[in-house]
Parts: sequence; structure tokens; C-alpha cells
Amino acid sequence: MKSMYSINNPQNIVATGRFSLHKKNLYYSFYVSEKATRPRAIQFMDATGNILEEHNLTIPTNGPFSIYQNTTGKLCGVWRRVPRDYRKLLKEDQIIVAILWGDKYQAELALAGRIEKYPALQSEILSSLLEPAPGTSPEQMAGAGGTAIVSAVGGTASSVHITLVVNGVFNPDEILDVPLNIRLEAHDKKQIILEDIQKVKKPAHAVNVIEISSPVSTSDLRLLARGKLFVTVESRRNPESLRLQGQVVSRVSCEIFQTVISSHNPDSQQRTNGLAWIYLNRDGGLVYNLEVNDLNYEVNPLVALVDDNGKRRLELEDLTPTLNRVTNEASGTIDRLGPKVLEPLYNGDLSVNILAKPDTTIARGRLVVKAVADARDSPAPILFKKVDEFSPPNVAGMAWVAVDSACELHYDLMLTGLHSYRHLELILEEKAFEVPGATITRTFLEEFNGNYLEGFSLEIPEWQLAKLETSVCYLEVYSKEFLRPLLRAKLKNVKVPSRCFPNDSDNELPIIASTMNDVGHPSYHALDSKCYSSGQFYEEGEQWADKLLECTMCSCVNRRVKCESIKCPPLRCKQEDVRHRKGECCPICLDAKTFEEVSLSKVERGCQLGSQFYQAGYSWHPYLPPSGFDTCAICTCDPVSLKITCPKVQCPQLQCSEKDAYRPDKKSCCKKCPEIRVETYRDKTHPDLLKDQGFTPNKTASTQEILSNGGCIHSTTVYENGQEWHPIVSSYGEVKCVDCRCKDGSIQCSKKRCTRSVCNNRILGRNKNKEKNIVDECCSTQCHRIRGHNHNARRMRRERMREHHNQHAKS
Repeated sequence: MKSMYSINNPQNIVATGRFSLHKKNLYYSFYVSEKATRPRAIQFMDATGNILEEHNLTIPTNGPFSIYQNTTGKLCGVWRRVPRDYRKLLKEDQIIVAILWGDKYQAELALAGRIEKYPALQSEILSSLLEPAPGTSPEQMAGAGGTAIVSAVGGTASSVHITLVVNGVFNPDEILDVPLNIRLEAHDKKQIILEDIQKVKKPAHAVNVIEISSPVSTSDLRLLARGKLFVTVESRRNPESLRLQGQVVSRVSCEIFQTVISSHNPDSQQRTNGLAWIYLNRDGGLVYNLEVNDLNYEVNPLVALVDDNGKRRLELEDLTPTLNRVTNEASGTIDRLGPKVLEPLYNGDLSVNILAKPDTTIARGRLVVKAVADARDSPAPILFKKVDEFSPPNVAGMAWVAVDSACELHYDLMLTGLHSYRHLELILEEKAFEVPGATITRTFLEEFNGNYLEGFSLEIPEWQLAKLETSVCYLEVYSKEFLRPLLRAKLKNVKVPSRCFPNDSDNELPIIASTMNDVGHPSYHALDSKCYSSGQFYEEGEQWADKLLECTMCSCVNRRVKCESIKCPPLRCKQEDVRHRKGECCPICLDAKTFEEVSLSKVERGCQLGSQFYQAGYSWHPYLPPSGFDTCAICTCDPVSLKITCPKVQCPQLQCSEKDAYRPDKKSCCKKCPEIRVETYRDKTHPDLLKDQGFTPNKTASTQEILSNGGCIHSTTVYENGQEWHPIVSSYGEVKCVDCRCKDGSIQCSKKRCTRSVCNNRILGRNKNKEKNIVDECCSTQCHRIRGHNHNARRMRRERMREHHNQHAKS
């Protein structure tokens, strides 16, 4: 393999990895030297160097980025559906992994190692990447490195166990019983927790395994858990030149701990539920995230991490101070972490409980470990909500959703309370706007049973993947047995790689980033795929209230900031019920009694929609990027139920057919009938009478009355029943030779017919008053045709008579 990859490693970069095989999927995790950049690829090979699988690790400049990997400094991934033959090689320790840097054709650097089983990994709670220590000789330490697998036990008999897998700390002439110094110490070497001398009977060229154990104090374990200690392995004979060292940090495995929070009492009518997910950062801090539905603050709830091991539950950490009462979310980091939290966490005994004081559990959920990859490598999970009151009382769930670089949609569901339900379906819903009556596209993803589902879809087209960022999308758990949905969750933070978007058509212009937005605001500019406004970056499609301009909403559309002043909906209440509260952009309709109750309330009541909070009773037009405010819908936060409704504007009933109706402009919500004028053609000599002398117009009748009495409508003109007129052709004018008549709602038109006598008089010149005789004007063309027709007929008769005469003469 030396001919395939460069073995030049001047910086002595080292990596250590952990692997776990679960349902044919091989999950991998790595710590790599901080001085190294992110690798471009990882390869799995057999013992002869044949490449079995390769994964691309490069991240596009516009993402999606992994928050977990950025926070922990780990490298995470999964090899899905490992073939049976390769799984056999894995069990026989015949799989080699190579991490590659550089371009695709010639790697600048490759680190390789064999995947092997170590019993100590089953109890690992902390890890260390051992690298050549500062001050050592780079030439002598070339290729040296190692890892430490650390486990600990707390309590009255606290102890620590360390398994070391190392190489490169031996002199060339050391072949038997080589002594090594091993220490667990503070970085400044002022405090040594553990110190031991171990002899390696026969140093191996690849790796050497060393195990040590020692009793420690509780305070030592606390320092260990908080990333304050270092492991040192050095040659006893040449310690200054041959020495490895590494900080003890959270274990290498890419993992999160998650749970669905719900009431576990089947007879309980408690509707509170939620989700929680936590993980350890590199320094051992516990990063926690929590989201809750239907939390009753009147009982002063307490949210806590609890050790469920044993009969008595032990409250470990109070998370309530970080709970936001508006969003019902909590997040933070517990830096001063000790073994009392780590042990139950890794043993599966740690839970998140919501309690009502005194010690009464409302809802709880036990944290379970999950490997980070694909769907679980997304920024955050989503919380399912019950579709209606017919859903089971204790049903709850959470889901992770992500799109990978190969444009595959991955999803991971964790549910509870569905033990009696079978034949479930996962549905993806998409609609362009979050307004009532919007068109919904439903895509079937998978059928499943039970409380857990992990899967992916290859059949979603590119245009639909793109809508995960630009449209409003939901995941729905549907029961085929009861023919109705049970749970629904709104997708958020789903980042789609740019390569998965449909190709631009020929008539679309490329998007050019600009440092000025449409309104020329100098504080806005675009950066990569994000937008920047007032010192903060925003994702594509995200919307927010402008921090500099009051009553202005902004959104990030095609890498540009677009802002629009808030449009206030019209008020439909009495003037005395109009209220304009401080800090609100639009007045609202609120009677005096309700306004007083809202004002005296100690808790700010309102509705949460995305990142925006609306006070009780407030009405607004929904802001729908990129088109802006939808003035055809009015959303309202009900002052009593605190539910948001967004009905469409009620349009008046049309007085004309749908075909004749039109919209005055693009922003008009309702169609209008064309402006109609009543036309009555009158004789010039009798201006008060119509052409039809027997018809008298009704000058005071409305259009509706005329039509109901048998009138007719043509284009924009209304005619009364019995009215006659000449039609008007735009390119010709009034056609006087055609008469039209309205009779009982229908229009009949006929052309004037000229009699033979009229044409004969015209041909013979008997008509002396041509200018005033309208009949002559209508018959001029017809008589010309008749004259030509008669002339031809006479000529044909003469020819037939001549032919008949000639035949008689011959006979």
C-alpha cells in the first residue's frame, strides 16, 4: 500500500477510531489531531489493500454543516448495509481503515489502522488520543501514537481503569522487557493522580496493549470527568525523546442520548409530553436540549435529570432555570460534571423528569444512546404533536430528518404510547404556504410497526427535496388500522445540499450575491448561502423581525435579505374597542373587559409561530417569503384559547359569471365583475324612444333587476328585455345591416334581407333618395351579387337555347 499513498507525515498527525456494528450498519467515530484539517475521504480495505468501500468526507462551502461534529471535534459516519462477506472479514479482524487527505488522485497523507476488538471498550466512558508530546524529536517519534480507553467506578471504592494501545515509544535495540512510565496527571504536573511502571515483554511494531488500574478519590474522578487530566506514556530509558501524551476527554464514540417524555400511566389524562437529547462535548461538558408540549406552569413544574437506578430516584441536575416559558424549550451546558451523572448516563439509568411540586411526576423519559450518523447528524430533532383529541392520551414521539450528500432522505423516529397500534405509515406532507386551504402533497415513505423506525428514501425527486427548505413540510404517523393520522411534526432546520437542487433552466439567470438588499439598507449583505443582518447570520428561507427598523419583517431569499414593512389588517370592530398596545405594530380589536384581564395578567399570554411571539388578541397578515405579506389571509391569536387561526379573506358573492370575472391586479384577493353600463340605442328623431317604438326603457332599474326581468348581457353591456340594437365591431364600427334583439335573456341577431324588387329598383335607378335610404346602404352589396348572378344565368340560358337550335337544324 506504500505505492498508493504517501507515508510522509512531518507533523506526526495521529487518529483513533471506534466502531460498532448494528443491524448490518457499521458506525465509525474518530478523534484526529487538532493540527490536521478535515480529511477528504475514508476507505475500508481488506488485508491485501483492495478497497471495499469509500466515503467522501468533504463538506461543501455552503453546507450542510454538522453542529455535533463541530462541537465535539469528532469525525462521524456510517457504512450502511455491509455485505455478509465483509462482515465476516470484520469479525476476523481483517478490515483496514485508511483516512485520506489531499486531492482525489494523490493523497498528501494517509493514516491507516486495523479494526480490532478490545474488551475494555464495553465499559469505556472517557478516551484520550495520544500524540508525540511537545519537546520530543519528530524524527524519533515518526509514526508513534496511541489511544487510552478509560473507565471509572465511583462510590466508596472509587477506581479508574486504563487500557493503553500504543506504539513508537521504544528504542530500536529494546526487544525484551522494556519498561515504560505511565502517569495520569494534571497538565502542569503539580498533581499526579496515578503513576506506574509497566514492562512490555516483547514490543510489537504495530500496537502494544497495556492495562493499569488504581484506586482514586472522588475529587480525582471529578477532575477526570471534567477534562482536567492527561495521560502520559514515555520510555523509562529515554523519556525526553520518546513520550506520548493526550488529554482525557469524552469517549470517541459519536453518540447522543435521547428520550421521548410522556406520562407512563395509561389511565392518566395528562397531556404533557416532549423530547430531550443530550451529548458530551470534547471537554466533558453535558450539552442538553429540551422541548415540551402542553406544560402547565400553574403547578410550578420542575424539569430535572434524575438517576432512576434503584427504588429511590435521585435528582441530579435542575434544568428549570433555562426553561423558556414562551417557546417551552430549554438548553444549556453543565460544565461541572461529575461521575454521579456519567455513571447513570452510560448505564442507561439517567432520565429527564417533569415534576409538579411536591414530588409528583407529570411525565418522564429515560435517555437511551444512539449513534450519530445521517438523520441524527442534523441540527435538532422535531417533536410530534397529537393531531386531535382522538389520538391516544399517552402517545408522543420525536424524529430526526436529514438529506445526505448523495441526496438520500434519512429519518429516525422514536415513539411511545403506541403499543396497541400496528400497521403504521410514515407520510411526508408538503404545502407551499402555511395557510388554510393550501394544496397539500403527500408522499408515502415507509410502513412500520412498533415504537422505533430508522430508514431512508431514494425515490424522492430533486424538486421535492428542494421544497424541504423552501416550503412548509410535515411528517405524519398514520394508522392504517384506524384510517386516521395519530401524530404530526413540522420539519425545521432541514438543510439540502446544493447538488440535490434541480438544475437551473436556460431562461433562469444565476443568482449574484450583493452587499446591498433591495431597499438599499447598508447593514445587510450576503455571505455564501446565508444572509447577514444586524450582526447575525440567517439561513436560507429564515425570517425575522428587523432589529434596526421597527415593524419590519425580513427574510433570507436566494442569499439576499428582503425586508418589507408590516401591513396591518383592517379592523372590524367598534371604535371604542380598538386598542393599540405598547410595543405592537398594529392596533387590535379587544373589548374593555378582556383588555383589562390581559393587562392585569402577570404572565405574558400569547401565541408562538416559528420565532415570532404574538400577544393575545393580536391579528396580522402572514409573512410568506419570498412573496412577502399575504394580505389575502388574516391570522389571529385567540385571546382565550391562544390558538392561531389564519382564515382567508371572505370575498363577496359575484354578480356575474366566473368566466367574466377578473382580478384588478396581482395582489387582489377577490375577483371583480367588469364595470357594466346600460346601453339604449335611440332613434335620432325621437330621443326618448328606442328603435323599437313599442319599447320604453326603465331608467331607474339596476343591473340585477334588468337581468332578472329577462335582460341580456354581452361583453360589458346590459340590454333590457325587448331591446334592439346594431352590433359594434371594433375594427369596423356599427354594423347597421345586422339587427340584434334581446328576448327573455337570450340574444338573437339577423342580417337584413333585400328583396328582388328592391334590387331591381336600385339597378334600374328608380331610387332617387340613396343617401337617406338606409335600405340602399345595406342592399348595395347584395344587389350587386344578385345582378351578377342574374347576368350569368341569362348567358347560360342563351347558350343552352343556341345549342338546342343547332341540334334541331342537323336533324
